[in-house]
Amino acid sequence: MKEKMTFSKLRLKMLLLLLICLISIFCSISVHAENEKPMLTPEDAEAFINVLLSDDPASLDGMYKLTPDMEKAISASGGWKTLAMQFSSLGEADKIGPAYADTLSGREVLRVPCSFSVLPLDLVFVLEDGVIGGLITDKFTGEQEKTAEEPKKGYFTEIDLSVPVPELNEELPGTLTIPKGDGPFPAVILVHGSGPNNRDEEIMNVKPFRDLAEGLAENGIAVYRYDKRTFVYGAELASDRQVTLMEETVKDAATAVQIVSAQDKIDPSKIVVLGHSLGAMSIPAIDGLLREEPVKAAGYVFMAPPARHLDELMREQYEFLLSLQPEISDEQKEEHDKLFSELDRLQNLESLPDDEMIAGAFVPYWKWLYAYDPLKEADSIEVPCLILQGEEDYQVTMEDYHIWEDAVGKRSNWKLISYGGLVHAFVPGQKTEGLAVYQKDVHVDSQVISDIADFINSID
Repeated sequence: MKEKMTFSKLRLKMLLLLLICLISIFCSISVHAENEKPMLTPEDAEAFINVLLSDDPASLDGMYKLTPDMEKAISASGGWKTLAMQFSSLGEADKIGPAYADTLSGREVLRVPCSFSVLPLDLVFVLEDGVIGGLITDKFTGEQEKTAEEPKKGYFTEIDLSVPVPELNEELPGTLTIPKGDGPFPAVILVHGSGPNNRDEEIMNVKPFRDLAEGLAENGIAVYRYDKRTFVYGAELASDRQVTLMEETVKDAATAVQIVSAQDKIDPSKIVVLGHSLGAMSIPAIDGLLREEPVKAAGYVFMAPPARHLDELMREQYEFLLSLQPEISDEQKEEHDKLFSELDRLQNLESLPDDEMIAGAFVPYWKWLYAYDPLKEADSIEVPCLILQGEEDYQVTMEDYHIWEDAVGKRSNWKLISYGGLVHAFVPGQKTEGLAVYQKDVHVDSQVISDIADFINSID
């Protein structure tokens, strides 16, 4: 807030999975005490989770081999007992396992499906030759009722198209969805929210970017979506303590504009960048980078853009989700206090070394965010801009929407729309459903897609 590299779900997926996301860190193997054992088999992983979710998770401390950064993060957070508290909002685990070996973006993992009564999830161990480099949450793969996906309609075609990443000498896989016809078509570049998202920005059963691609294609608009850098190359980025939002999001989005503009049937004068959540907050920085590129954006769509510091949103989200609990245990209160104490350290950023980690992110990442003012940077955007907000969103709230409204609402090139009955992913739901809304078979609201299409098609 599915989590790869030194960015943890506690850090970047906090807008979606704050209570349940753990640390996922890839790094070199360290020297371990003789009594620490490796995790080698699915049975090892399943046994670990059974203890983690038992009455004695603290017994796991020092039991298994951890990579250096993982060991540091677990120690700083108060051990496995503290991390185990984060699962209380998911209810009881009615069934754990069977665990199985898998790969995730080329990494060796062991998956343990857990049938939590509120929100079933997979708990996934990321391993380095039996050493635990991360424990993450992912979509539940155990036994459950399957909903068949609707077959794709015949109004678009899709081609594979990658975004080059020069710093890594690699590429990000992506999909360009093109309406049927001769074109040239306007095109939208989709920029992910927080966390290492795939090209569909998949959140449990919800795939908002796929919905946008198919819905906008039906309206004569091409859409490009790609796997995020931290989704594909988390391991390669793990040792880089200097990674900021620029490397995570901004540079790749600006490059995608150039790549898509050169494709057949695409009108390079009508390229629009659409960002969701953290991706929306990144748009002013993307615009700044595009000023130095041959192809600029003809417009921007901000979906649920944060207007406040991310640590403030983390506190607010945690308080809200905790308020949904019928009763707050001593363990939950302890977890609350530990998280807030961790975030308090952000007030002394300048005194901390670059290799210090706060809420799962290294200090340089936080320093960049604190120096970046998206509302101020947005003052220099001259092309048409559209801000969209779900009124049932507890992750980026109507307070953020009103801050943006006060800042840009009177400018002629900006338009703002809010929607009753829609949550953070712009699917139907109520904020009181919390995380459970993402377990439903729901899709991005058709009015949202229509409003985005009307905005893009109105750009001269």
